[in-house]
Amino acid sequence: MIQARFRLWLREELWITEVSRAFPDATLRLLTGVPLDDRTLELGETQAEDPMAVTEAICDHPDILEHERLHCDAERALSKYVTRDQALFEFLGASSLLPEFPLVVEDGVMTFGVTATREEFDAFGDRLDVSGFCYELLSVTHREEGGGPLTGRQLECLTVAERMGYFEVPRECTLAEVADTLGVDPSTVSETIRRGAARVLEQFFMEQHHSGCR
Repeated sequence: MIQARFRLWLREELWITEVSRAFPDATLRLLTGVPLDDRTLELGETQAEDPMAVTEAICDHPDILEHERLHCDAERALSKYVTRDQALFEFLGASSLLPEFPLVVEDGVMTFGVTATREEFDAFGDRLDVSGFCYELLSVTHREEGGGPLTGRQLECLTVAERMGYFEVPRECTLAEVADTLGVDPSTVSETIRRGAARVLEQFFMEQHHSGCR
């Protein structure tokens, strides 16, 4: 599986773009959203110097059909509202890949994460490329089921090799010396380092391929 985080510059016509740009120091978090025919029911959190003013701007926006302030103090407000604006959910839903809540919006820019198979991730990137959205891939991690981007053994071998200077130019140690430190044979270390380095490079090139404004 692939876990990735994106930064997406939202379109001008979205209500959340207008409100967040009117209050550029505010952080708007969409905690959950449920499409209902031609509208969307959402639960949102606002953090700002004056959260009451931000929620009032949300309530007064013509694309907000219903608004209920559930909580408000000096730093934070929680609101439930219904909006006619479904453009963002239509785009995300058409990708067959649901974003992970919360979706965080600051000054017209949204940050969100996804978890997907490699095929789903590539398809999502292709859809972003033709969507007209300006975006940036912030991070991407390739994980096996129940594991991290590297196996425990790969991480150990790469860490020891790096600390001993195996990747320096010129090298400060031999593969046999790394293997001796780890207590395994050189052929095993060579294969483990090769596979681990391949995963690191795969992640790096994936980031390069899916980053930037298109």
